[in-house]
Amino acid sequence: MENNNWHKEVEKQWDNRANFWNQNSENMWEKGSRSTIIPFLKRYLQPEMNILDAGCGDGYGSYKLYQEGFNVTGVDISKEMIERAKLRLESKRLHYKQADLSDLPFDAETFSAVMAINSLEWTANPLKAINECSRILKPNGILCVGLLGPTAGPRQNAYRRLYGEDVICNTMMPWEFQQLVMENGFEVIDGQGVYKNAVDLSKINHYPLELKQALTFMWVFILKKKG
Repeated sequence: MENNNWHKEVEKQWDNRANFWNQNSENMWEKGSRSTIIPFLKRYLQPEMNILDAGCGDGYGSYKLYQEGFNVTGVDISKEMIERAKLRLESKRLHYKQADLSDLPFDAETFSAVMAINSLEWTANPLKAINECSRILKPNGILCVGLLGPTAGPRQNAYRRLYGEDVICNTMMPWEFQQLVMENGFEVIDGQGVYKNAVDLSKINHYPLELKQALTFMWVFILKKKG
């Protein structure tokens, strides 16, 4: 699918999903699969940093970062998502823009950190989006990426490609993404998994990294832009 058509289709689909997402986002960030992300990310941030929430959806994750004292800009390809985000709260320290992750409307080295949770998978060219994150990050800036793991149900959005059909979900395995970012200006400084309830967490700590990642619903990377 041509990039321009991909962009339009992603925007359309997430506009259509905005109501469903809005009904579930608070629970995901407070109690569900995203509840551990911001506490994990905070270990690597300094107070009052400027943070970009890349693929912010209805802005609940941005709002959580704002509550922690950060200056936050949320961007999303969906106009409907951005409108819902603005309804929750928009202030001097928290604001939103409709934008494509592959063509961000910011100057180089604007942000100290970027958070991108389950958003790079929806870009036509994930490497281009990664390079955009690098461009707008300051030297030694932090990039937090939540990537769908092998057990994640939403990966089914890419399934129809096996029939030769156009899809707009560019799934990657965690180890593929890790190699990609390491080859393109980032170092991996930490990571943690989000697992389904059937996984015995008491055993996970003894597994090598590739097995931990293989069982995940989502793997959360903490990356540093090389200075």
